[in-house]
Amino acid sequence: MFHKLSKLVHYLKLKVINDHENNKMSTEKPTENIPKSIKDVKEKLQAVFVNSSDFIIREVTLGQIKQVKFLIAFIDGLIDHHLLNTDLLKPLMLESPIFHSTNNSNKDNILDLLKENILTSCELETVTDFQQTIDIILSGDTVIYIDGKNTAFRAGTKGWEARGVEEPDTEAVVRGPREGFSETLRTNTSLIRRKIKNPKLKFESMTLGTQTNTDVCICYLQGIANEDIIETVRRRLKKIKIDAILESGYIEQFIEDAPFSIFSTVGNTEKPDIVAAKLLEGRVAILCDGTPFVLTVPKLFIESIQISEDYYSRPVFSSLVRLFRLLALIISTTLPAVYVASIAFHAKSIPFKLLLTMSASREGIPFSPFSEALMMGIVFELLREAGVRMPRPIGQAVSIVGALVLGEAAVKAGIASNVMVIITSLTAISSFIIPSLGDAMPILRIAMLIAANILGYLGILFLTMVLMIHLCSLRSFGVPFMAPLAPLNGVDLKDTFIRMPLWTLYTRPQALVWNNADTAKYRMEKTIIKKED
Repeated sequence: MFHKLSKLVHYLKLKVINDHENNKMSTEKPTENIPKSIKDVKEKLQAVFVNSSDFIIREVTLGQIKQVKFLIAFIDGLIDHHLLNTDLLKPLMLESPIFHSTNNSNKDNILDLLKENILTSCELETVTDFQQTIDIILSGDTVIYIDGKNTAFRAGTKGWEARGVEEPDTEAVVRGPREGFSETLRTNTSLIRRKIKNPKLKFESMTLGTQTNTDVCICYLQGIANEDIIETVRRRLKKIKIDAILESGYIEQFIEDAPFSIFSTVGNTEKPDIVAAKLLEGRVAILCDGTPFVLTVPKLFIESIQISEDYYSRPVFSSLVRLFRLLALIISTTLPAVYVASIAFHAKSIPFKLLLTMSASREGIPFSPFSEALMMGIVFELLREAGVRMPRPIGQAVSIVGALVLGEAAVKAGIASNVMVIITSLTAISSFIIPSLGDAMPILRIAMLIAANILGYLGILFLTMVLMIHLCSLRSFGVPFMAPLAPLNGVDLKDTFIRMPLWTLYTRPQALVWNNADTAKYRMEKTIIKKED
């Protein structure tokens, strides 16, 4: 019996290994040697880039007796023409007297001569795979093919038009850095490198998307980030099989722990200082070419009410603002539901004078409190979406004027009460305070409304309990989503709803670096000012 069982286990292990190897072999690109003849190289390139008017081939012949022929291939619009002319064409054609010798031995050491004496490009490497040269050309670099050699050179000449470093609109601050990420991957890595001048800051590159071949970069601080989390990020990224990666949101949906939850377990930001701070805490960042939004993992729920400006201001003010954000979160999700439950089920809990005022405002309203709240919530979401999608100068006018006009018209027409308009306005203002939960709050608001319409306060309480159970069950790359609140960690509570002074924050979040005993603690430089007697 045990013998058969061991044979079955051995068979399953072999099957898993074979399936893994087959999958690995199927995903690897086939290799192809570079033809030695320039004519053959040109024919293959023209066959690959047929009907591509932006693909440029430049042939160069050097030497008094036409000793050496070169083929320079690149994509117009993806390269910097100044770099191409000064670092490649000019040295080859004007500053290479060694080719004007009649000594035929130059052909034998042509690769060394080009690399060490002639080409002035700071990024220069040899390539032997023809398919790899195709990828290099499509990425914006230039490939130099040499007649009689099955080796080519890759020269760094990227230089397409790109948006500069600007202040992000989604994360405006009063105090703090104003620079934000752009759509260029290398620019984004340099912004992080400027913040953390440490050789342990690592960037691991890979390409995702079988058709787009999008450049993706994993960023972490070696020795601080949890190795298990880093390996999990690598594994999940390598498992992505899709034609196109056009934005980091594609990656987020593939690597998140709970894809059907309304709460995202992957953070995103446009600000380099936020990414730098999270890297220093032990998180891992994922940068994607073509988007200014950088992903950070693991993500904790407490991050939703934290902003970078909290750490640039005094702790008392930062703590007070965080409590306001927590209050805004409660108001934006439960205020319409509390109103419906109070009117429909618990009218006795409302002060008598306030009840009279609310009853007078609802006089003549043909809809129930639930229908009224749901209708006003939908109108608010429509106005918000219109304000976001319209051109910026028009969008603000549409959202503000539309809300005022519609609210006043709805009250005069007897469709909505004055109290409902006030509640909707407070809900809208509160929801703008926490944009990181903008996707979840409308769903929570509607769910709370339905629960309040069915069971009143009891329905709100029951749904809140279900929500808390769901939040406590979530994980972000193995880290509890509600840490350090659940499970409770007293040391990390110093940077949750209350932000203690920076000199007291001498430990990294233990939920992130739980297996790094050497880096679990670090001491920040303390400045102690002693008053003279």
